[in-house]
Amino acid sequence: MRISSIAVALVFLFAAGCGGGEPSQSEAPETTEARSENASSEVPAECSEAPLAEEAPDDLEAPLSEIEPLTINASGGEAVEIGVETADDGAEHSQGLMYRESLGERCGMIFVFDEEQTLSFWMRNTLVPLSIAYIDFEGSIVSIHDMEPLDETSVRSEGPAQYALEVNQGFFEENGVEAGDEVEVPE
Repeated sequence: MRISSIAVALVFLFAAGCGGGEPSQSEAPETTEARSENASSEVPAECSEAPLAEEAPDDLEAPLSEIEPLTINASGGEAVEIGVETADDGAEHSQGLMYRESLGERCGMIFVFDEEQTLSFWMRNTLVPLSIAYIDFEGSIVSIHDMEPLDETSVRSEGPAQYALEVNQGFFEENGVEAGDEVEVPE
């Protein structure tokens, strides 16, 4: 039954735009590291401003959810905090950041799946160049990839992941974030 669910989810993924497996019940990982004293718990105001392009379908919403702070404990010892929208169901996975005209500098979207699996994303109808970090159940970054606007090439995680974090292209590199770094995923 699990293989059947994954096959259906993959078909949905390629037809819908981005995302991974079919959601099921699971617990979010517990935070393993305390926040840095330098990290702020404020969410950048620009994250609430998510303009959609004129050609966006009428039923799309931006932002998808309340913006929450997310902390990445980068290799260099610095905590990097951004504001994220959460996509945690099939419809939100499909919409993602499609038709956005811009994304704030310290803003992003976290895609939450109910279990670890190989995730695959593409950029159908996505106008902003993005970087994606695939994150496992424990909050460790599995792999990071850059993605180009409107490119329908599938970008797969390099191992099982339960989360995918999309930010402006180059954000991870500029902030010293690498595979193996820890992410404090919002509940």
